[in-house]
Amino acid sequence: MASPVNGPGTDPRAAIAPGTAIPTRRGTELLLLGFAVLITMAAHLIIDITVTGSPGTELATFGLWFSGLWVVAHVVVRRFAPYADPLLLPCVAVLSGLGLSMIHRLDIAGGQPGGADTTSVDAPVQLVWATVGLVLFIAVLVIVRDHRTLARFAYTLALVGLVLLAIPAVLPNSEINGAKLWIRVAGFSIQPGEFAKICLIVFFAAYLVDKRDVLALASRRVLRLELPRGRDLGPVLLAWVASILVLVFERDLGSSLLLFGIFVVMLYVATERASWLVIGLLLFAGGAFVAYQLFSHVRVRVDTWLDPFAYADTGGYQVVQSLFSLGTGGLFGAGLGGGRPDQVPVAKSDFIAAAIGEELGLFGLVAMIVIYLVLVERGLRTSLVVRDGFGKLLAAGLAFSLAWQVFVVLGGVTGLLPLTGLTTPFLAYGGSSLVANFGLVALLVRISDAARRPAATAAATPPKLTDAPTEVVQP
Repeated sequence: MASPVNGPGTDPRAAIAPGTAIPTRRGTELLLLGFAVLITMAAHLIIDITVTGSPGTELATFGLWFSGLWVVAHVVVRRFAPYADPLLLPCVAVLSGLGLSMIHRLDIAGGQPGGADTTSVDAPVQLVWATVGLVLFIAVLVIVRDHRTLARFAYTLALVGLVLLAIPAVLPNSEINGAKLWIRVAGFSIQPGEFAKICLIVFFAAYLVDKRDVLALASRRVLRLELPRGRDLGPVLLAWVASILVLVFERDLGSSLLLFGIFVVMLYVATERASWLVIGLLLFAGGAFVAYQLFSHVRVRVDTWLDPFAYADTGGYQVVQSLFSLGTGGLFGAGLGGGRPDQVPVAKSDFIAAAIGEELGLFGLVAMIVIYLVLVERGLRTSLVVRDGFGKLLAAGLAFSLAWQVFVVLGGVTGLLPLTGLTTPFLAYGGSSLVANFGLVALLVRISDAARRPAATAAATPPKLTDAPTEVVQP
């Protein structure tokens, strides 16, 4: 994949005189992290004062813990990835802080008279999971010093990813809310599909780097599309079959849609052939139609999506309450602590975007989406700047997976798409999702460091011919 012309700020190595130190921007990162902590603490304080009339007793402890997480993360990045993009970590900090604040808000609402839940206090648990995620973040940066080493283990990671996807389908106690997604061990529930996603993205990147020249070959041109050869359709067909199997045996529309979409987009990025996108859309449409005809749970979910109010007392209750919640918020929202977001079922995980839309309004929801866009844009920019093909595809796949997951989740919350069961990255309650996404961001940070790190001086500034030593030789 050819590298584009470097624009302003795209590549820190551009337009810098030899011998000039390239800024690492770690000071910018620290300043933005402080701003993210300030926003989170202000949100917590507003919620406590609005709902209970006084700051919560745990506010100081939470503030110290949450601040400590990002101080440690910053120190680790400064030590092990000093040239990483300075916006990646602050975006994650803002999103996770906003998620913790909203989960805290729902905890308080659940304890009020008429609340949806009077026993569950999940904000401290989510903070513990964020700490576990930070441990994984540090481990990835310390162990994976060069992202290219992951390509050596591509097929091993593919096997691990497929096993993680398949385990819930064969376990007897893995079903929650109709989908078989979980592994329950010693009172804990783990969603292995979140980690399988990262393993499979690494495999997709390594495989497509090796095979992209073959997959880019065209057999014929139809309606301005250069169609691939029939023998090259195998990979996309295998990915399609795997996604259908996930949908059938685990009833997991979210993971099925996510993994197949990621593979098709990475295939397009690798080959620059729009025909792969068309083929992927046709395969998805055909698979969705067949699944709708054969499987009742798919049919119920689609019918509920098409007319949620007709099923308001059964399967459509979540979507209806979500739409009411968003409508109540309007443009500016009811204010933090001023709404009743707990009236939406599963608001802490699947429908946390509806809770944010009710209390912060459309403007607050759009601001949240903009933060995701910045995070994804920095990931895609890393993909453009990094020097090796594997890193380009891996960064693009990781960034697109975040964008695609947010789109699918928000589509389900607003009624644009059927509900999938996916969680909003960094915002929603759930240990597996939070920990896995910390690992995903760690890989983006590692690739970003490699992309922004200055090239070797000898390679960057070849010696001039006039500087070469000369010698007079007598004939």
